[in-house]
Amino acid sequence: MLIDTISPVIFTIGPFTVRWYGVMVAVSFLIGTYFILKNGKERGYTEDQLLNSLIIAVICGLIGSRFIYVITNLPYYLDNPAQIIRIDQGGLSFHGALIGGIGSFALIHRKVGIALREGIDLSVPGFTFGIMLVRIANIFNQEILGRPTEFFPFPRHPAQIYGSLIGLILFILYLRLKNRKPYYPGELFWSFALNYSIMRGLIEETFREVPLIAWGYINTYYGVGFFTTVHVLTPLFIGFSWYMLKKTREQPLLEHDPNETANTTTKEI
Repeated sequence: MLIDTISPVIFTIGPFTVRWYGVMVAVSFLIGTYFILKNGKERGYTEDQLLNSLIIAVICGLIGSRFIYVITNLPYYLDNPAQIIRIDQGGLSFHGALIGGIGSFALIHRKVGIALREGIDLSVPGFTFGIMLVRIANIFNQEILGRPTEFFPFPRHPAQIYGSLIGLILFILYLRLKNRKPYYPGELFWSFALNYSIMRGLIEETFREVPLIAWGYINTYYGVGFFTTVHVLTPLFIGFSWYMLKKTREQPLLEHDPNETANTTTKEI
């Protein structure tokens, strides 16, 4: 989707500029925080425990997300180093956010007293809304474009809309699994990771205008192309997520009465 008449800027006051991308990222963090606090308190964790781990995970997630994006677009940033910190203008890698955010939480979860598998489950709503809202922001930035196609009456695949719908579907799947109590600790996260890997690799990536690294097949009528870097890595993502989901389902089921407050000091970390 390429709309020349829209602007990435909402408004400007003197040197201060508010962009759609920055707003969408901020809103996704706020929504994620709401769900982490709400669901975490139901699990018996305190607000301090949740916020302390959240702050570290968010900071490391942003760093990891930007780092991976910059590395994959290194020639541009070597010529424009001042743009490296301009995350408000776009350029965040979802896989980098996962690595940075979840990786940092894995290192600190014992210190803050939150079980690792329960903690990563709490992160899922924030990730799904991040996918939904950031892809909408990509429309305003005129990035993440779809491949040209002759199949539709419009010239390109609306790849940003495909990505945003994937986020919505993932959130619905999360709610269905969460409400199917009891569930396995960690099951919510690894189900999310598995489904995202499948939908991102098979749907969004196929219709995005991304450089091909293998085979080099493009069908201009349907607007599809194979294989991108994500295409090549998708079997690894799917295999790893499936393996972790399988191992997760070998653990004891997680049962919980929201009206009862758990003693977090006795939780398995």
